[in-house]
Amino acid sequence: MLLVCRFDVPEEAAEPFTARVAQALSLLTAQPGCLSADLARSMDEPDRYVLTARFESVVAYRRSLSPFPVREAVVPLLSEAIAEQSGTYEPLLTSGGGEVERRTSLVASDAFTVRLGEAAEPSSTPR
Repeated sequence: MLLVCRFDVPEEAAEPFTARVAQALSLLTAQPGCLSADLARSMDEPDRYVLTARFESVVAYRRSLSPFPVREAVVPLLSEAIAEQSGTYEPLLTSGGGEVERRTSLVASDAFTVRLGEAAEPSSTPR
């Protein structure tokens, strides 16, 4: 699973922001199932940052956010991310050493057709 969080950080707040992210990444990557994490800054927009983290699975992602120190430092940081777009992705193709591996999606085939509250009974309103 891939976590992608974008942040807008003014230049005067960059140092405290990167210090918080360093602490958050240290805590997050110490969790079982967290494979790696990075903070990068845009080369075109110096106030735009992106935090990415890779996890073995959705379960590993959720478990990584469970310990109290992580909830105390990482979760508040992630809540400051720009929320205009989805932040979690599942890998479908992975590549290394010239070989491409196709991954099986874990998302249910009807995942994007069922609305909140519809799982208990069918909707009378067609889409």
